[in-house]
Amino acid sequence: VQLQACGGGLVQPGGSLRLSCTTSGFTLDYYTVGWFRQAPGKEREWVGFIRRIGEGTTYYTHSVKGRFTISRDNAKNTVYLQMNSLKPEDTAVYYCVARTRGRTILSAMQENSAYDYWGQGTQVTVSS
Repeated sequence: VQLQACGGGLVQPGGSLRLSCTTSGFTLDYYTVGWFRQAPGKEREWVGFIRRIGEGTTYYTHSVKGRFTISRDNAKNTVYLQMNSLKPEDTAVYYCVARTRGRTILSAMQENSAYDYWGQGTQVTVSS
């Protein structure tokens, strides 16, 4: 099972990017898929997640709420992270993750240990 995040790049402050998370080996529909990020010299930070199909609820960390949106395209077996109004502090390597275990409390879902599969990261740089 492999996850792959792509779509990163260099963007000016205020701009937008859309990251994609795809997989080989299983269908993302049935699992909670999330995003983390890690800026240079900082700890990895939870960004948000979308619950599995049939629920589809999304949750975000406070700093990205209202600017970032996580969505699914089930036909393409892809989860997206749409990032708008980007700020220099959003600069980081972004990782998509998947949880195959059952539901747990929201606070636990913000921890690295809540996820079973991690993709390689994609770099997002917000700079003028």
